[in-house]
Amino acid sequence: MKSPRGTFARLMTLGLALTIGAAAFLTTSAEAQQPERRRNLLDLLFGERQPTYVPPQNVQRNRDGKVRKKNSGSVTTINTRAPSARAIAAPQPQPKVDNAKKVLVVGDFVAGALGDGLKSAFEDSPGVVVETRTNGSSGLVRDDFYDWPAQLPALVTEIKPSVLIIQIGANDRQQLVTPTGGLDFRTDPWFSAYGDRVVRLATVATETGVPVIWVGLPAFRPQTMTADALRLNTIYRSSIEKVNGEFVDVWEGFVDQEGRFIVTGSDINGQPVRLRGNDGIGFTPPGKRKLAFYVEKSVRRYLGDMTSPNLVRLDASNLPELLSLPPSENKGIVTTPPIDLFDPELDGADELLGGTLPPSSPFSTPRDQLVQNGRLPDPPVGRVDYVKRPAQPATATATP
Repeated sequence: MKSPRGTFARLMTLGLALTIGAAAFLTTSAEAQQPERRRNLLDLLFGERQPTYVPPQNVQRNRDGKVRKKNSGSVTTINTRAPSARAIAAPQPQPKVDNAKKVLVVGDFVAGALGDGLKSAFEDSPGVVVETRTNGSSGLVRDDFYDWPAQLPALVTEIKPSVLIIQIGANDRQQLVTPTGGLDFRTDPWFSAYGDRVVRLATVATETGVPVIWVGLPAFRPQTMTADALRLNTIYRSSIEKVNGEFVDVWEGFVDQEGRFIVTGSDINGQPVRLRGNDGIGFTPPGKRKLAFYVEKSVRRYLGDMTSPNLVRLDASNLPELLSLPPSENKGIVTTPPIDLFDPELDGADELLGGTLPPSSPFSTPRDQLVQNGRLPDPPVGRVDYVKRPAQPATATATP
């Protein structure tokens, strides 16, 4: 009869053997899964090199996002985070001068985007200040919400601009209420009544005595909104030209070659960028800058040198000091007599150079021989044009 202690010992031995066998099997399976490396000439000469394996336990990551790598007791810190935006100092805009010219931008949300673009365009011009006074939901249809013809003179008196820019109409695609009743959009009575309101605002703007620039509407993603903007731009152009204002068309900057609306296009430098927002109505910063690109040409023409980034105004604080210099002494001044026209070489001669002809040669020149004899002299013997053959000696004939 076998003892229980001997049976337990045999079971322990059998379990240990199974554990060792399983570990060996797993190790062999893991090695078999690794791809076999091909041997090269260096392996044949110097033996195969064992690949270096870095266990993942040696790489740690801190809470601040930095990787710590342990190498033989030393710790190397590697920063894997991008530099913070606060660490990069943004360029400061150039300060404006006291007598800077002001540009007033009024209108709806599209005019607000135009004002932001003009601020970027003239941020390096110390002589230009862009003032934006817009109401994003305003227009010319709902004058009960915001009456631009009534509010504009007060804005001009407050800001005293040198140029007035108007861009409005994106919110006017709705019913127009008149004392006689409501007018539906896209009808002839609606366009007639709306044209009268545009002329009224343009007249009020020109009566302020400030140059007026009316900016047209751009294209939008909704096709009906784009078609309406085209029709409204014709009204804006004809109305502002009646009062001797200027109309700026920005349509080509936001459509492709076939006249279709685009979300991504070229910026003012010709690089492809996203110009419009996800809704196809708003503007991105490059789109605002491109919108202002069409307008800043006219603004620079009106303001002239004040738009220069190198504008320098001299006043009592930056004028150089005036130095009082003693009068120069008049001693030792040597007078030089004027040059005689009949003696330019100052050699005391009575005749100018070339006045005396050189003596003539006693021999006739080839030209003279050609004129007198009608033929040129014979070329010298041995020259390439010498073709005369030497005379042959006469031969005696025998008598019979």
